Amino acid sequence: MQFEPYPFEKLNNLLQNIVPNENFSASVLTIGEPQFETPDFIQKSLAKNAPLLKKYPKTGGEKNLREAMRGFVERRFHTKLTDAQIIPTFGTREVLFNFPQFLLFEKENPVMAYTNPFYQIYEGAAIATRSKVIHLNLNESNNFKPVINEEELATCDLVILNFPNNPTTGSLSIEELGEWVYLALKHDFVLLNDECYSEIYTDHPTPSLLEAATHVGNATFKNILVINSISKRSSAPGLRSGFIAGDEKILAEYMKYRTYVGCASPLPLQSAAAEAWSDETHVSASREVYKANFKIAQEILGTDIPEATFYLWIKVPNALEFTKKLYKEYNVKVLPGEFLAREDAKGENPGVGYIRIALVENEEKTKDALQRIKECLGE
Repeated sequence: MQFEPYPFEKLNNLLQNIVPNENFSASVLTIGEPQFETPDFIQKSLAKNAPLLKKYPKTGGEKNLREAMRGFVERRFHTKLTDAQIIPTFGTREVLFNFPQFLLFEKENPVMAYTNPFYQIYEGAAIATRSKVIHLNLNESNNFKPVINEEELATCDLVILNFPNNPTTGSLSIEELGEWVYLALKHDFVLLNDECYSEIYTDHPTPSLLEAATHVGNATFKNILVINSISKRSSAPGLRSGFIAGDEKILAEYMKYRTYVGCASPLPLQSAAAEAWSDETHVSASREVYKANFKIAQEILGTDIPEATFYLWIKVPNALEFTKKLYKEYNVKVLPGEFLAREDAKGENPGVGYIRIALVENEEKTKDALQRIKECLGE
């Protein structure tokens, strides 16, 4: 299998021969990793439950974790799930890679569609399953929302959406998500929404595909799945706690598959994650930090405040040259958008001409970095 280098490796290659301006402290705004301490109550729970390391964890997760995740979904998305409709996972990256392999194993000529730009693990899964890929381009002309082409979608076995979207910050309403639910039923493809940024909203809670399914009458979530993670929500990417939820018929077979994968979460991590999923106070506090960062960006760069995520998706004349100049002259790292996207069948790469900025630092560091970016943009 031939996998593409990850965007951060491409960035390192782009900048490898550049010596940054030492008059500035280094500022790295490339990776979607919150630069804040994991809340104390989560750390204490992890330490308190360390003795549980002597026990093997269950592949399907402990009862307390499942209940905490179901409670989160009910509180946040007004959706009650049965135990058969959710599986705790070791984060979501492993799911995004191995679920397509499970789902598409018996398909002779599998077809996957996913949003473009994208989280690169989608592409990795397509390569691993030998799938034909249909790119759902997100660009300014479609307001960073995927355009529906039913002729193409009718050929799909799996469609992966990612809303709220990384990197474009685009969002879909419950009605727009509902249109995709209709399509999944009409053309009998599995529809999965990657909702890892659902909790980093600015003003109004963003909807889940599960809510949309119920909204349009698909109460059993036939062909519908979502994934979510604690990484962004709780500033705890190292806790590796996520879930996949929805169609219980699909999940029943996927659960069997997972017993062979060997990705059960250690019991101390499960206990800490259960407490994190059950608490909303720390999440609300984090949202305020990210919202403040967006306001700073609005004041300095004149950017709009998006509905969700902690990214800026900014148009520049030449993203590669700007990224090099910004690093050389101002010691700030950002990510060129073309590293996060691919050319579609028409030769269009919707990431060209954009940079992604991750606003994951405190207000002081964010203001300093954005001032430097503004200076570089003005030159």
